[in-house]
Amino acid sequence: MKKLLTLILVTLFFISACSEKTSPADKLMSNPEEVKITSLSDLDEVFTQFHYTQADWENGNKEVPRLTFEKVNPKWQEISDNMPVKNKKMIFLRLMLPLVLVSNERILQEREVVKSAKLNSAELIAIAVKYKAVDEGASSLTEQQKQDLLSRVNTIPPSLALAQAAEESAWGTSRFALEGNAFFGQWDFSGNGIKPKQQRKELGNYGIARFDSPLASVEGYMLNINSTSAYQSLRDLRAKEVAAGNTYSGTLLAGTLIKYSERGQAYIDGLRSLISYNKLGLTDDTYLSNNKLVHLVY
Repeated sequence: MKKLLTLILVTLFFISACSEKTSPADKLMSNPEEVKITSLSDLDEVFTQFHYTQADWENGNKEVPRLTFEKVNPKWQEISDNMPVKNKKMIFLRLMLPLVLVSNERILQEREVVKSAKLNSAELIAIAVKYKAVDEGASSLTEQQKQDLLSRVNTIPPSLALAQAAEESAWGTSRFALEGNAFFGQWDFSGNGIKPKQQRKELGNYGIARFDSPLASVEGYMLNINSTSAYQSLRDLRAKEVAAGNTYSGTLLAGTLIKYSERGQAYIDGLRSLISYNKLGLTDDTYLSNNKLVHLVY
């Protein structure tokens, strides 16, 4: 009962603190403008309006508009089968990149809290519980736990996130992406996941995790990478690069994902090839524009 009461108080404090300290980024993300998309022409118009086209990209524009979308268009698989592969990839990447940058922006906001908060701060404890750095019911962190939390609360290179989304969702055409906004193939053992057509019974009652929105899928993927023991090596390498004052690329961190897929090294090689061939490394230094959030609906 004491642990439950502590958790409730921590959660309430965290919600209150967040509402009182609304950041400029949070304001941009609230009350989004909805834009109805009925055709590829409509989507092209949105991209053109925000100077978010291939031509703008080639001219060196690294500014990315704040765009979200409600789900994969049910006709996307059919539509994408009847267009050049280059166009299919471009649309997928243009839609997913803003979600990756927004998710990273939120992580950086949490990282600032971790850096400055006192060890017994309720806001800090709430973040530590979220990232599985401490157990629920903790009343304070040690300095070592805080440093461990800092190694967890950090960004994922857009090139890596985009490569994994493309690989795991077949460029947004998979059944899992369509049925449950599942872009990263995360497993779910709760019984609420999307059942694979050929489920291996020896692995238990598993499914592919479903999400309420594509943005939630990206955030879930990043939290998984930043909190699960299987990806400790990624966090260690990232922290090492940060401590040395270096940037960390998707190609570099991809080498730590040996446990993400049963394909092991072949999966890593595939990600690196995907990043290289599609020039995804160029996305690692993109940044969000200051436009009010635009939510695309179909």
